[in-house]
Amino acid sequence: MLISIIIPTLNEERVIRELAASITELPGNFEVIVADGGSEDRTVELAGECGLQSIIAPRGRGPQMNAGAAGARGDVLLFLHADTRLPHETFCLIELALQDTRVSGGNFGLLFDGGTHEAKFLTKIYPLLRFAGMCYGDSAIFTRRAIFESLGGFRDYPIFEDLDLYRRLNRAGKFKKLSATAVTSSRRFEGRFIRTFALWSILQVLYWLGVNPRRLYRFYHQSPFRSLPNKNRKN
Repeated sequence: MLISIIIPTLNEERVIRELAASITELPGNFEVIVADGGSEDRTVELAGECGLQSIIAPRGRGPQMNAGAAGARGDVLLFLHADTRLPHETFCLIELALQDTRVSGGNFGLLFDGGTHEAKFLTKIYPLLRFAGMCYGDSAIFTRRAIFESLGGFRDYPIFEDLDLYRRLNRAGKFKKLSATAVTSSRRFEGRFIRTFALWSILQVLYWLGVNPRRLYRFYHQSPFRSLPNKNRKN
């Protein structure tokens, strides 16, 4: 089973070498596609130096991941954020999960790096958020290519494109929440935890109430408490 790892990037030169090293150490049959949204730094150059295949895609996490999926060869697609590190047994666990033909996709548990109180708090509450049906791209979502294509891929949302895909995968079959944990960066919360967490919680509730993600993104940009990182969101 060939698994295609698709990584959306935008100005990630400071983490791309570490990312490449963490992936190449993993045992399994896989390929890596870096879907870059027009980085102005050395992200694409460094990815190439590390032996990673890169493509240039329209900016926006959803369109970038769709472009990566279109160029992928694997029967399984694994969407990975540049600041998330996969567990050593990733590919074995995915293959085991997909032996059940009812499984449409899945994700991993999540640990937030660093020894800060914020990181520890997020690590503690994430299992509760996961149980409540919150599934974000940091947790390395994987799916069968055939199902991903039948769903039309990611929608072109500037925010919550990952949660939207999770909802549709959950309707298409059984979504497997693996017990193994990935490790992701807590950089978005550094020095601004209360503001960031409060704003994201408000956006999440509004999304649950049916507010369109495009309206939520406009609300985010107009908020005086805006503190979420751009990463590779649309400008």
